[in-house]
Amino acid sequence: MDKLRTPVFITALVVMALVVLIELGSTAYLGEFEPGQQDLPTPGLGIVYLALLDGLILFTVGLIGLSLLLPERIHGRLQGITTFFFSLVVLILAITMIFIAIGLLMLMVTLLMAAPFGTLAYLATYANFEVGAAQATLGSIMTLKIAFAVLLVLAHQRFLENKGLVLIVLSSLLANVVIAFTHAFPRFLVSITDDIGAIIVAILAAIWALVFLIGSIPAVIKALRIDRAVS
Repeated sequence: MDKLRTPVFITALVVMALVVLIELGSTAYLGEFEPGQQDLPTPGLGIVYLALLDGLILFTVGLIGLSLLLPERIHGRLQGITTFFFSLVVLILAITMIFIAIGLLMLMVTLLMAAPFGTLAYLATYANFEVGAAQATLGSIMTLKIAFAVLLVLAHQRFLENKGLVLIVLSSLLANVVIAFTHAFPRFLVSITDDIGAIIVAILAAIWALVFLIGSIPAVIKALRIDRAVS
């Protein structure tokens, strides 16, 4: 019971990778606003932004997987350094995406409130959010996330003792629920509420990235000291 069930663990890793790929495959682009030209691409920013948080989970589990291949000494040094740089990139990306989402939110709210022509422009461009497609995607993602959590526990029960991993997985599930909730509003408002959900998810991802970044600093310092001692 104390041994890691490698096939089950690898399956869990593949499932989480699939989650991230689905989220990234749901990318939406936002061109320059021209009334009547382009609906807000679906299933929306919220699903895309989930990849920030789930990317951190995939990275964490991937590092655990590397421990199966690398010697403990090498893995320990690699873990701290890669975590530092990866979390820094995610933190910068999350902050950037927050500002992008805020900019879009301001645009949509301004148009909606600028009756009559601004409101008409908003309705023509952002009111046709495909809620059904977004709900189907979110449902698939949630199912895969639950499967990932179950597989991870089946791979080794001691994963439940890793409070950081448990909390970030719970955060990911909560983020999924938040985005789904933002799609429960009247359809013409969902582009706005989905954007707000995306901002919440990005803030959550930024917090976790900062936690990872701070937690990796002692390991980086230790690795640098070892390098100096060797040289």
